[in-house]
Amino acid sequence: MSASTAPRRSRMPARSKLRNGTWIVPGTGERTRRQFTLRHPSYDGSGDDNHIRSLAEGETLGEKLWNLYYNALLIVHSVWTWLCSPKGQGTMKCSVAYLLASLGTFWHPAAQFLGPMDGKHIVATIVTYFHPARTAGSQIEAVAISVIAVLYAMVIGMLSMATSVLFGDIMELERFSYALILILYIGLGLGFVGWVKQKLNNPLVSVGASIASIGIITIITKEGSVHNAVFSTDKVVQYLKILFMATIISTLANLLLWPVSARHGLRSSMRTASISLGRMLSMISSGFLSGAEEEFTSKSFADASTTYTTTLGLMNKHARESKYEYYFLGREQIYRQDKAVLKSMENLAQSIGGLRSAANTQFELLKEVSNGTPSVNMPGSPSVGPFSPYFGRSFSFSSSVKTAKQFGGLSSIDEAPDERSDREEDTTPTPAREGDSLSAIFSAPTPGLGFAPKSPSEIFELFIALLGPSMKSLVYTMAEMLQQPPFGAPGTAVELNEQFKHSLDEAVSLYNESRARALEELYRTIETTRSASESIQADFEEVAAACGHFSFSLLSFADEMNKYLDALEDLKYATEHNKRTWRWLRVWEKMNFLWKRRRPDEDDIERHALIEPVKRMRQSQLPQGLPKIMKRVRWDNAPGDGPWDVVVRYLSPIIWDFLNFLARDDIRFGLKVGIGATLYAMFAFIPQTLEIYRHWRGEWGLLSFMIVCSMTVGASNATGLARFTGTVLGACLMVLNWTIADGNAVGLALLGWLVSFGAFYIMVDRGNGPFARFILLSYNVSSLYAYSLSQNVEDDDDDEGGIHPKIREIAFHRVVAVAIGIIWGLVICRLIWPLPARRKFKEGLAVLYLQMGLIWKRGPLAILLRNDTTFTSYMKIGEQAAMQRYATQLQTLRTAANNEYELRGPFPFASYGRIMASTQRLLDAFHAMSLVTQKHGRLSEGEKALLNHTAEERALLCARTCHVFEVLASSIMLEYPLTDAIPSVMVIRDKLLGKIFRFRKEHSVSLYNNKTPDENASTDEEMSAASNAKPNTATMLGATSQTPRLGDIRLEEHDYALLYAYALVTGQVAKELKVVEKEIEGLFGRLDEDAMLLS
Repeated sequence: MSASTAPRRSRMPARSKLRNGTWIVPGTGERTRRQFTLRHPSYDGSGDDNHIRSLAEGETLGEKLWNLYYNALLIVHSVWTWLCSPKGQGTMKCSVAYLLASLGTFWHPAAQFLGPMDGKHIVATIVTYFHPARTAGSQIEAVAISVIAVLYAMVIGMLSMATSVLFGDIMELERFSYALILILYIGLGLGFVGWVKQKLNNPLVSVGASIASIGIITIITKEGSVHNAVFSTDKVVQYLKILFMATIISTLANLLLWPVSARHGLRSSMRTASISLGRMLSMISSGFLSGAEEEFTSKSFADASTTYTTTLGLMNKHARESKYEYYFLGREQIYRQDKAVLKSMENLAQSIGGLRSAANTQFELLKEVSNGTPSVNMPGSPSVGPFSPYFGRSFSFSSSVKTAKQFGGLSSIDEAPDERSDREEDTTPTPAREGDSLSAIFSAPTPGLGFAPKSPSEIFELFIALLGPSMKSLVYTMAEMLQQPPFGAPGTAVELNEQFKHSLDEAVSLYNESRARALEELYRTIETTRSASESIQADFEEVAAACGHFSFSLLSFADEMNKYLDALEDLKYATEHNKRTWRWLRVWEKMNFLWKRRRPDEDDIERHALIEPVKRMRQSQLPQGLPKIMKRVRWDNAPGDGPWDVVVRYLSPIIWDFLNFLARDDIRFGLKVGIGATLYAMFAFIPQTLEIYRHWRGEWGLLSFMIVCSMTVGASNATGLARFTGTVLGACLMVLNWTIADGNAVGLALLGWLVSFGAFYIMVDRGNGPFARFILLSYNVSSLYAYSLSQNVEDDDDDEGGIHPKIREIAFHRVVAVAIGIIWGLVICRLIWPLPARRKFKEGLAVLYLQMGLIWKRGPLAILLRNDTTFTSYMKIGEQAAMQRYATQLQTLRTAANNEYELRGPFPFASYGRIMASTQRLLDAFHAMSLVTQKHGRLSEGEKALLNHTAEERALLCARTCHVFEVLASSIMLEYPLTDAIPSVMVIRDKLLGKIFRFRKEHSVSLYNNKTPDENASTDEEMSAASNAKPNTATMLGATSQTPRLGDIRLEEHDYALLYAYALVTGQVAKELKVVEKEIEGLFGRLDEDAMLLS
């Protein structure tokens, strides 16, 4: 038959608009076909371009004066707007609190209340540390921490005085008493403070540790009672008065001046997060439906994503602080429900990430196919390329054939603004059945044979035509729910529309029906391309699998949305049945664990032996590096039965465990702090150095040591730099203000208020808290201290001028003391058990990769065969969250490592940043695979047959992936070049896809059962010929394997979805591993066969 007379298959004509489908109105549950769109307007702002006008712009004097007037008005308006903002109000209340705290020194009645001794400036110091620009819940926490810190310092101080009296005065062992005080109360006392600061890793705990350090250092090394072997409570009483005054001032300023509630902040941040999630859902789905990857890189999407990321941190912060408010008010139950809603929103965000990952997978596949070799094109069309008219061919529901346009990628499928079904006469809501009109999509009588796709992009376009309207409708329904957050003020009713739950169920039901029919029709169409090469068929299968994966990810999001609505209903119920309980005060109920072992809750799945939860990594813990797996010698089997052998056999394991305990990083840090503090403070107890220590204010150097000493060298460097610059700046401001005010109390108070306003602006508005605190601390310890001297306080400070203070000497002594303390802290961090952040980062990253490799080696799908009767995942409960927290700690270490200076060069901050970005995408892929397996349910017989048939390839693929993870981890850990023989994961993945293709080709039940008898006969001949073909006739990897006999088992289209999702996620993992491999090659190089390693 000639080419001119040969019958041609009809193809899908071009289309540029996506029709609307039936969607559920969230508020009423009504089914409608009214016009809607997923696109949102740009959120770039109002475009207000108000700016300072240059005086040169005016031509006449009048215009120049007008510009000057306009600039003045603009500045006043901007300042007023900032003062009315939360940050401006916080800065104002902090400066007012500081002014009131400074009156403890400048106002005579307040100074008399605090007593005649020096140290009144500590009131302002405590207010600076525990400033009132915080929520009420955080203020409760701050007050509690400050009380505990001061009480701890007082206990250590009184014990040190008692020890001095006992051993120094009564037993006349002065030197022994000094040694005991240095070891017990300086070494262990301050070492414990350092350990607590590192262990809890809380900013408020850190400043509380500084407050405790001030008290301990002042009482033991400066006050004099310990040196004179006298037990005096005067300083203790003064410190209690200082604590009382500072706490009252900070709390009143917090609650009376523009009070802020963490409960209100939590609800407000929840509203913002919900709206941002709705926007991201709409934009991701709109980009997928239109085939426009640029949707993900648009400013609107970046703004929505940034807004959610920022809001998530605020939500977690407000949730922690609102706990104190709820517990103080006796409403613990509402707090628990708020936390449940927050957890549901985090799960929604993870599902959004999975949805975006699925969309990116689709786009990457289309790019790979369009940029591939000519073999991927249809046979007989050698000239077809990515820019040919055959690629990116669009289509519509009309039967007319139009000329296809040339596209470099997927053609855009836009939403149809002019399609309005509400013009129809019948407006009665009826169940939507988009699948009923599928037979009308094609011009040929048989849907499966009416369209012969010529490129994978047309497969994707067909999927959009089939499921796009229903997908768009489901997304619009869920986005509308998210953009109508029900959160009101705490204590008010949660305005949740009860119809939302039913509307979501209806929308999911419509989507499921359309999805099943669309996927079935999609694979029917693919079956019509049997004349194509197997590589083309594999491309079609992979693109179709990606379409199914995205549709499943959308279902997963709907499932999380359902749980989110359940959490909202629980919150609404708890709010409506509000009852104050204060159960946390019932201490006796919490003491049962001392004598009675708590029985596991039957409903708590984490306590079941079937699924062992992963122990939660504390927020303070640093990545521990490579685990020290040490096999203990079995001393019971050791030879020898003598008395000494028995003692050795008994004591050796105990000593071994104790030494391992001391080798922990947190214990070493506490010991390091204690040793450094003891060595520094001993100069206060040596007679020859005591006067030098006092003259140069060694106590402030010791305090600087406590502040600067951090877990890693990089963190110590950053803190030391901020401490020194802040101290110098504060000292200069003190000298300037004292010169201006000439020692006048009113002038010093007002000028101090100006200094505090600037410092609190840096702290509250700019977010640089440590630097601002160091400025004020330096100013306090110089200015307020100097004024106390001028009032003839009871202190031995005549070397600095007494009642006529020498301002420059005071400032200079403080700067020198702080500098010595900083240097000493850096020396200790470098010499005693140094812990470089670089080393901890690379060890932690290597361990994370090893852990990820071992998790993937379990086999994401193998566990479904082993636990067919339970809903389970290849990841243990809490494992995903633990790895995510671990990655967050690695980011902190990466920042600290950037502050470390080594001779071999700077830390490759940018390169490791890209590696961490790929690592985060790997974690997202792990989570996506976990969702697929966890939500899948019981396996069908067809899925079991598929998994058993591909068990060998999947096991090999998991082992290969684990191997690559281990190779990358080893290279990072050793900083050693990679070789050019790293095994490829994609080869095994292609073999798996080939085996799936062969399996589908042999057992295509769905298409066979829906054909006419004549077509069935033809299909029987084709299947018989395929089954009798020789194995070597197949060219696709994995297609040469023998296909098992299934007997009565019937395979449906959804049976393949699980394996295809696994293959797609594995492709994502392999791609990110390649990215990491390239980055490591850029860092350490690559070895080839010509490298000479022996010299």
